[in-house]
Amino acid sequence: MKGKTFSEKGRWIFWSIVLVCCVVLAGRTYPILRTQESTAVFYVLRSGSSGGLVRQLQEALQDLGYPVGTADGIYGSRTEAAVRQFQRDYGLSVDGIAGENTLRALGLLDDLIELEGIDGEDVYLLASVIHGEARGEPYEGQVAVGAVVLNRVESDNFPDTIAGVIYQNGAFDAVRDGQISLTPNETAIQAAIDALSGNDPTDGALYYWNPTTATSRWIWSVPITTSIGNHVFGTK
Repeated sequence: MKGKTFSEKGRWIFWSIVLVCCVVLAGRTYPILRTQESTAVFYVLRSGSSGGLVRQLQEALQDLGYPVGTADGIYGSRTEAAVRQFQRDYGLSVDGIAGENTLRALGLLDDLIELEGIDGEDVYLLASVIHGEARGEPYEGQVAVGAVVLNRVESDNFPDTIAGVIYQNGAFDAVRDGQISLTPNETAIQAAIDALSGNDPTDGALYYWNPTTATSRWIWSVPITTSIGNHVFGTK
């Protein structure tokens, strides 16, 4: 370093910092939903998807005369067939998948983003804890875990932000064991969006646990109100 001018030294430090940052960030991805365009990536519905967004898709198709049977929130063969016919009629790529272009053509994409008022970082964080805590659970059970987080946000007894609730000391095993860092799959993201849209299968529960693995004596003092998959839910 001796003999360098101040400006040369400053540039050397700057590029050293940039290099370190690049190395640190190289192995990480940040699929955060900040803009309308990036948010659209997560509105991808296909055979096997379920939840409130699928129900809205089915209702929109029915309104346009494409029969899907009952708008039950389950993306089955009749919904896929209706999507394919809609795509043919509107000159879209025919794949039976309701992605960005199909949802936009149905007039749904902008409405979903605007009406839900979802913050991208909250979606991803909520999906991460759902994935870490409840992957492998039925879809309703994954939505239920997200609903518990949101119910805590609304409660006076917990932090008032999603991040505050999730990272509260000892609150979630996924934070403690690092599974919160796993990339959430599409199902977890859909479940997070569904929960943020107001779907609460727990009817206001603030706690959940697996009765076969729970070791806390205190948690058994919480009255059980709902059972979904391997989890029970309750409030106190």
